Amino acid sequence: MRRTAFYHLPGLFEFYELYRRFLPLYRGHREYFYDWCEIGSIYGAPSDCLWAGGRVEMGEQDPAEVLALMREYGISARLTLSNSLLEERHLSDRKCNELCRLFEDPANGIIITSDLLLAYLMERYPSFYFVSSTTKVLTDFEDLKRELGRKEFRYVVPDFRLNKAFDRLRMLPENEKDKMEFLCNECCWFGCRDRKACYEAVSRKNLGLDGPEHICRAPHAREGYRFSLAMKNPGFISVRDIMDTYLPMGFSNFKIEGRGLGSALVLEFILYYMTRPEYQINVREALYLDNMLDLF
Repeated sequence: MRRTAFYHLPGLFEFYELYRRFLPLYRGHREYFYDWCEIGSIYGAPSDCLWAGGRVEMGEQDPAEVLALMREYGISARLTLSNSLLEERHLSDRKCNELCRLFEDPANGIIITSDLLLAYLMERYPSFYFVSSTTKVLTDFEDLKRELGRKEFRYVVPDFRLNKAFDRLRMLPENEKDKMEFLCNECCWFGCRDRKACYEAVSRKNLGLDGPEHICRAPHAREGYRFSLAMKNPGFISVRDIMDTYLPMGFSNFKIEGRGLGSALVLEFILYYMTRPEYQINVREALYLDNMLDLF
């Protein structure tokens, strides 16, 4: 039986304008896109969200408008509430609770790191499904197995350095394969030992806490995110990898990084992962190209 790849796309709030233009195109011209893939969710958090983590998202869009767009196109909205440093006193935050009340729906999910927040949300907003965040940095396969065994989570996103552990991945039972969600396009240095510290720095920033500024020591850190470099990462998952390896092995869920980047680069991810090569120009023309566009 042919499987479907479900992509989980970044920038629920940050790239609202991109998705507002892209989703009608995706629905109206399905022939532009691979027939073996679908949009599984779009994830993110508003810029003033205390419970957020992972990346700082500059999304200022009205949450009600964001929710309405996702409902119009039947797409799961995932709130990225992956702050790892939350304390009891943070759980009463008014804006975060209002956001959860607005989005609570069995179709929508929450990406989460803190077990404290998880217990709070499961009690007060039980309609959500929950996703174990990659910010937990699960690099040990036995730790990943334990996380997959937790009934609270519908999906688990391991550290990208387990993406190619095929000898262990292929031995997972079907129900655990269904829970796996691979981060495809990570640009972080494969040998990085500071990944958790990087995420904690973002969590501190969102909470307004003092702490050391994280300085990335990766070899290409000064260049910022480059898709061309991500493609050379040993953990990179290509379109061909998904088609020829992951789908036949029984895996269906793939997360695309991109919060905190530009919408033009996120569009390149969509073109690469979802769009048939012969129609990529059609998508570009529909979204931004015209015959009077000057780049410089």
